[in-house]
Amino acid sequence: MVPWHRVITLVVCMHKLLCWIVIFAPIVSWAESERVGIAHFSQGDLSGWQSKVFAGQTVYAFEREADGMVLRADSSASASGLYRAVSIDLNKTPILNWDWKVANILMGNDERTKTGDDYPARIYVIFSGGVMFWRTRAINYVWSNKQPVDSNWLNAYTNNARMIAIQSGSDHVGHWVHESRDVLADYRRLFGEEPSVIDAVAIMTDTDNTGASATAWYGDIWFTAQ
Repeated sequence: MVPWHRVITLVVCMHKLLCWIVIFAPIVSWAESERVGIAHFSQGDLSGWQSKVFAGQTVYAFEREADGMVLRADSSASASGLYRAVSIDLNKTPILNWDWKVANILMGNDERTKTGDDYPARIYVIFSGGVMFWRTRAINYVWSNKQPVDSNWLNAYTNNARMIAIQSGSDHVGHWVHESRDVLADYRRLFGEEPSVIDAVAIMTDTDNTGASATAWYGDIWFTAQ
């Protein structure tokens, strides 16, 4: 295995979260289950989640709502996230499920540029290339300010990361939204190849490039067969 510090040096030019996978955190596998729990935020549980700071500290803290606990994220010109190392076989459990809510969208930023690459809420799915660091891939499911829902584009920092607008605009601001995505199908469509096993899932609310502020809430995250 390549030493983690050397891998970080090699991929430092990649986008924010692509560096996370090279930390080589202990991997927990639930691939044989038909429901693979990734985040149990409704139980106030952050077990297995680790923090990565890129530019200032986004504050993540549990908050109680009527239906239970959720994880709140507050960002002010900051970019830090939480990630969990996992091992997910998409041939068995390809569907990613999650719940999220935002208090606001970012205004005026062009998300296809480096200066506008900020989102009030995003979920990453990361596929490591292992020692072949150049093959690291990431899908970013984002709450966009104006990109059409289900549109996709290259990340402004690296071609190894692709963005998909799951929500767009302010129509659902302040409301919980449940999402389901076929990650296997998305990967094939975006990268034109078969994916490796998923190595990590992450969340991030970031506003470092725009200098703006954003608040989001994240519910549970899990994979299912259908």
